[in-house]
Amino acid sequence: MRPAASPPHLLTLILLTANSVLTLNMFVPSLAHMAEDFGVDYAVMSLAVGGYLLMTAVTQLLMGPLADRYGRRPVILSGLAIFTVASVICALTQDIVIFLAARMMQSASATGMALSRAIIRDQFDDREAATKMATVAMIMAIAPMLGPSFGGLMDAFLGWRASFGFYAFSGVALFVLTYLDLGETHLKRSATFGAQFREYPELFRSRRFWGYALCAAFSVSTFHIFVSGAPLVAAAAFGMSPAELGVYMGTITLGFIIGSAISSRVSRRFQLSTMMIAGRLLAALGLGIAALFILAGQLSVPLFFGAMVLSGMGNGMTTPNASVGVMSIRPHIAGSASGLSAALIVLVGAFTTTITGAVVTETNGAFALPFLMCLASLIGLGCALLVRIIDRREARGT
Repeated sequence: MRPAASPPHLLTLILLTANSVLTLNMFVPSLAHMAEDFGVDYAVMSLAVGGYLLMTAVTQLLMGPLADRYGRRPVILSGLAIFTVASVICALTQDIVIFLAARMMQSASATGMALSRAIIRDQFDDREAATKMATVAMIMAIAPMLGPSFGGLMDAFLGWRASFGFYAFSGVALFVLTYLDLGETHLKRSATFGAQFREYPELFRSRRFWGYALCAAFSVSTFHIFVSGAPLVAAAAFGMSPAELGVYMGTITLGFIIGSAISSRVSRRFQLSTMMIAGRLLAALGLGIAALFILAGQLSVPLFFGAMVLSGMGNGMTTPNASVGVMSIRPHIAGSASGLSAALIVLVGAFTTTITGAVVTETNGAFALPFLMCLASLIGLGCALLVRIIDRREARGT
């Protein structure tokens, strides 16, 4: 088999990104069975999710600079190899400590998500990259909808270890696909890590970089807030069964797919900040109006989950453009910028879910959840407006 020498097809980047998402959530329905099998408390078993998220942030901080120095291709191939070995260990081990250690190693799959964005940015200008990234996001959004259902079915018929066997199989398949299809796209590498790191202070001092990065982080945090609080609200306010909740949980993802489709069609016509502002306004207005009606006693399922569709649409319009903006500040260290932004998304998500858990209760949840999501959307809007102001000042040469 000859290694690839040309840029990858978009489908390859979609599969690499989807694998990162499935690695996080596909086995979640099996957590209770896994805790029973290992003979540990559920809280210990939940480290397979929380600890993995933390390691994902660390992995992306490390893999970004490595990809800028040595190229996208070798880092993704190395990440997939580590992920595959870790998945085999998870599927076979009987020891909880070894399992959790291998589970942390599975965070190497995150290289696929972070570096897929950098690969797109390597090949296209800002607006075209936003269009391509929106297409990837639109199709990839199916993964979080179907992943847990698929994992639950495998647990029911084959046991929870089948999910990790699937991970190992996908790791091998993606390694082969990447080897054959993903040629190197990063051709302007730093001569040394020292030369590369000397670029970082200028990146970190850029208000535009932090505007893009924080806009992306607080946009995605609305999804984290929703996932954290929706089960409580659905049961307390609407009396939904878990099966009904599973259907309605897809509303925010459906909105994201619609928003990403819009972005993929129109992003090349507008500035990045224009799409970001439009997305944040749509989300903030939808969630804010719903919160006000709920506060006035007009609570209903269509109102509550309709607002979630609008929130998802806003995210689909905002996130691809903000992600491209993050990597446009210093294109030759786009991998580092993408990794830093991805880590920031995880950290802001951890912070907002903690706040959600402390604030949302059975009595106030129907109002508090859209209110918190609206607040996060407004913070993202403020960051997008900051980028627009800076863009206008630079255009005027002031």
